Amino acid sequence: MKNILLVIQREYMVRVKKKSFLIMTFLAPLLFVGFYAVVIWVAVGSVETKTVQVLDKSGLFAGQFQNSKTINFNYLTSSLDSAKNTLKTSQATALVYIPADVMDNPKNVKIYAPKNVSLELQSDIEKVIEKQIEDIKLTEAGITRRILEDSRVNVSSETISLSEEGEKSSSSGAATAIGGICAFLIYISVFVYGTQVMRGVTEEKTSRIVEVIISSVKPFQLMMGKIIGVALVGLTQFVLWILLTVALTSAAGAFMGDKIPKDPKQIEQQVQEIRKDMPAASMQASAGPANPVSEVLSAINSLNLPLIISCFLFYFLGGYLLYSALFGAVGAAVDNDADTQQFMLPITLPIIFSFVFAQFVLRDPDGSLAFWTSIIPFTSPIIMMVRIPFGVPAWQLALSMVLLVLGFMGTTWLAARIYRVGILMYGKKVSYKELAKWIFYRA
Repeated sequence: MKNILLVIQREYMVRVKKKSFLIMTFLAPLLFVGFYAVVIWVAVGSVETKTVQVLDKSGLFAGQFQNSKTINFNYLTSSLDSAKNTLKTSQATALVYIPADVMDNPKNVKIYAPKNVSLELQSDIEKVIEKQIEDIKLTEAGITRRILEDSRVNVSSETISLSEEGEKSSSSGAATAIGGICAFLIYISVFVYGTQVMRGVTEEKTSRIVEVIISSVKPFQLMMGKIIGVALVGLTQFVLWILLTVALTSAAGAFMGDKIPKDPKQIEQQVQEIRKDMPAASMQASAGPANPVSEVLSAINSLNLPLIISCFLFYFLGGYLLYSALFGAVGAAVDNDADTQQFMLPITLPIIFSFVFAQFVLRDPDGSLAFWTSIIPFTSPIIMMVRIPFGVPAWQLALSMVLLVLGFMGTTWLAARIYRVGILMYGKKVSYKELAKWIFYRA
């Protein structure tokens, strides 16, 4: 045990002291927050005001095209040929031509432009014309737009889970989001940190340092020390990322505090001002919690967060330990990174399949596919984290955890049998048949 602790300490300190670790640990949250800040800034600040000319020969669309922050509409009274000539010399983005018979032939509407217009601008123009034509036809039939909007109903249901503790509000959207995020984090971490174990073993083997280490430490102790050491590095990086991301987002929120109201009363006041001019149907559709922030927090609080966090840590470590043992065995069996490709496929396929299956499990978290893939150790770390926010029977969760621990013990034993032979073998191309022989070699 003492030797394993020494290897863990060495693996942890060597990786934590690397400049690449420090740079990525502190740079990743900055890049994350900076990326979204740039996206928001570009989305808000890069939109230029466009000028669109409207030639309405029908006379039905006077005042229907409303100016906005991004589009200014100018009505023309000239002929079509004159308007097209004017468009070529003006700064206008497009010319909308509405023929006199637009009610009978709405497809005769034309949009002229010096170059192709954006799909969004074309869609906005078409929606205005479609709405006005619908209003005219409804009026002729004795139906007003107000009556039509009042007849539309938007049903927004509330989900309530029935448990032994009684009724409890739940949120399918929050469960889907949290489950997907946890599964994705485990999927990425298994690849990233498992590969680090494999490359660390390969580097020590090719540099012959491992020959010196093996003289003092048993192969199994060395392998376990590497696996646990890298796992601690991963946990350290995750914790620092979470703390730094929270700190940066809090700082950004404080910086934008003057522009974003935090007081629920202010938010309620803004919502009421927006609803003043809304028709009854739209107000009915938007009915619900006035404060969107409280709605999100309520959705998150409806989940069993302590259970989700504790299970995430268990399945993160369990999935990593299970796969990193196999990654370590692959690193011991080859002499360079190029030779690892032939052995990587059988290891990575279950991880990839489980992430693909997760998309189907989100749609049916209690189906047979969800059950079996959350029980099998090679897929359970990802699939079970998708299911937990929706609620999983205690016996299924316990069975999955027990099988994951047994799976880790089995893969560790298997990897150790390969590791003890392959770590000191050089200059030989290893096949699957050769690996099978190593497993049954006597110590």
